[in-house]
Amino acid sequence: MTNIIREQPLKTPFGFSTTASEVVAGVRLEGKIAVVTGGAAGIGLETARALATAGASVTLAVRRPFEAEATATKLRESTGNEAIRVASLDLSDLTSVRRFVADWEGPLHILVNNAGIMAVPTLERTPEGRELQFATNFLGHFALTSGLYNALRKANGARVVCVSSSGHMLSPVIWDDVDFNFISYDSLVAYGQSKSACALLAVAISRRWGQDGILANALNPGAIPTGLQRHTGGLKTPPERRKTPEQGAATSALLAASPLLDGIGGHYFEDCNVAPTAARRPQNFGGGVAPYAINLANAVRLWDIATEMAS
Repeated sequence: MTNIIREQPLKTPFGFSTTASEVVAGVRLEGKIAVVTGGAAGIGLETARALATAGASVTLAVRRPFEAEATATKLRESTGNEAIRVASLDLSDLTSVRRFVADWEGPLHILVNNAGIMAVPTLERTPEGRELQFATNFLGHFALTSGLYNALRKANGARVVCVSSSGHMLSPVIWDDVDFNFISYDSLVAYGQSKSACALLAVAISRRWGQDGILANALNPGAIPTGLQRHTGGLKTPPERRKTPEQGAATSALLAASPLLDGIGGHYFEDCNVAPTAARRPQNFGGGVAPYAINLANAVRLWDIATEMAS
């Protein structure tokens, strides 16, 4: 039976400084099939490396597959795992998402919804007319996950990992205007909304599909210097609160691969543990999850909205 709600929060032996390789030490994933969106750079690359090291077959789902082939070659060499492939996926384009889903064959044991963009300075829209950050960070992943439902169900115990951010505290989902058709566009508000949506996706998946053996959890990877901050002038977090990409991927690897997470779904993690619910936005956006980002009613509402958007 799935254990979606726990009276006592899960406590792991891992923490702030743990790396992805430490999380998967001793974990064996032979026979498991994984997809990591944005798996050729940043924490996506380190997540893919950890899963491949543990023996999983890993697909790097990326916008620029030709560029990612060199990364895949290096991953095969460094992990000794030949079962690493590259596939084309542009999450901002639902046609691309549908093509990826149509091409998928067989079961899928691990789906890491990792790819994302941040603080796009001016309002940009997708081919479907959606605000770019909401579309890329959340809606594309929603369409991908729901499109792969049968593959996840066939795994008889699948995990979905939704990479959110402490930036979710910048904004809840703006229910009446997610695409900024009426309110003035704010790049960080748009980013915050999209990451709140990512957290809610994990709640909805676990509640809707838990009895099918599909569970999801969301996470804040921490402050990691990557290309994600190219529109913000670099990382602003104090140095003592920053992580390396290997440390930033640890919580993703935990949710994707650790036996400690068997039967656990619908939670928001940070530093490899369930995050406390915050009463208000803390300084530097760290330390917890906003209640609106794990609220079941919000998750149900968002699922219905996203279903219509992705249809």
